Amino acid sequence: MGRHDWAHVLDSVPTGLYIDGQWGGASGGGRIEVADPATGEPLGEVADARPEDAVSALDAAVGAAGEWAATPPRERAEVLRRGYQAMTDNAEELALLTTLEMGKTLTESRAEVAYAAEFLRWFGEEAVRIGGDWSRSPSGAGRMLTMRQPVGPCLLITPWNFPLAMGTRKIGPAIAAGCTMVVKPAKLTPLSMLRLTGLLAEAGLPPGVLNVVTSGSAAAVTEPLMADPRLRKVSFTGSTPVGRTLMERAAPNLLRLSMELGGNAPFLVFDDADLDLAVAGAVTAKMRNNGESCVAANRFLVAESVAAEFSARLADRMGRMRVGHGAEADTEVGPLIDADARDKVTELVADATDRGANVRTGGSAPSGKGWFYSPTVLTEVAPESRILREEVFGPVAPITTFDSEREALELANGTEYGLVGYVFTRELNRALRVGEALETGMVGLNTGLVSNPAAPFGGIKASGFGREGGAEGIQEYLATKYIAVATG
Repeated sequence: MGRHDWAHVLDSVPTGLYIDGQWGGASGGGRIEVADPATGEPLGEVADARPEDAVSALDAAVGAAGEWAATPPRERAEVLRRGYQAMTDNAEELALLTTLEMGKTLTESRAEVAYAAEFLRWFGEEAVRIGGDWSRSPSGAGRMLTMRQPVGPCLLITPWNFPLAMGTRKIGPAIAAGCTMVVKPAKLTPLSMLRLTGLLAEAGLPPGVLNVVTSGSAAAVTEPLMADPRLRKVSFTGSTPVGRTLMERAAPNLLRLSMELGGNAPFLVFDDADLDLAVAGAVTAKMRNNGESCVAANRFLVAESVAAEFSARLADRMGRMRVGHGAEADTEVGPLIDADARDKVTELVADATDRGANVRTGGSAPSGKGWFYSPTVLTEVAPESRILREEVFGPVAPITTFDSEREALELANGTEYGLVGYVFTRELNRALRVGEALETGMVGLNTGLVSNPAAPFGGIKASGFGREGGAEGIQEYLATKYIAVATG
């Protein structure tokens, strides 16, 4: 496929900064090249913002904050409803755009568009349910009134792996709560966010509520914003090291934070598990999004008695997956995002095999253009292997074994991360015991997919704090005010 096959999609994307309802270039005139990870060839360029552009975006957000906070909830809900409809009406265009800049298959991109749009619909419904409380004080001498108000201007920093869904998961509740915002999309995948911004503007989102700055240097635009006392909240999805840095920068102004950080998800298969279901769940949990997901299964912990059969089945299924350009109809696995990502996966596999791991399928990068890596299954992985300690972010499934439920939990919880865990068992009591004992913010019981706009998404430990989605998601953008009422 060549550029002419998708030129109409690329040509529909604004490539400037979006500040106070206007599209424009960066103050220095700089541009960032966006490439197709399947070929390494350029797709186009977008504006490269400077610090002064970021401050201008915050100026716009601050200027619009009062009026937007006072806008009736139903009006905010209607903007989100129209945004949802716009995404649905333009789903094929958005899906192809996501595939081109990120690499995932069209099937996966279509699923992401639907998932992303659902956050707008969900939070549109939540906008009219922001409540408070009225109660009598214990002494009877007064009344206590509590209300929820928007926290104020927000900085939303989104990752490259789900460029649409991680955007709407933050933008949706911010709009619903009455917050204004500056969005900083990942430099590798800015096109989807820019197109989404245009659709939200068409849906009636007022100028200044949503401002988008693209930049080749995240620090160049985030540092001046986080140092500005007018900013009141930061929501970040990305790596744990970057999250720790952002927390340090947030400390002087005591910014409210939501952090969805790295993971090292254990995938537990007990001896009574339905292996057909477990293998299907493993493929979903490992291979969704080319394995480039914070909730991807990272360590497969399998009961010794079923490990051989599970490993053989998983290797057979992953070994038959077709690798290719995400826009090709029969592709099941697309490229990794860039050369650094492929090099990291290559290093982790090499470290594991050097320590004695057995390659059951894959284990190498195909020759040719693009940043591809073959779906890989490793068995007999040594405990000290890096791949069991570090987030893989690629299509590699390392398998180790356990002899008891206690050992399984010790292995599963033996990490600083705590985002999600997966458990496959037919025994209800075990499912509940293990689900409660896992040190994670989320658990998939007999399923390899936990993400749902109606559910609270987030982790504990080094995987962050705060929740996105569900009824909890909008609370991240609301502050509680208490008013003491004297009644005489």
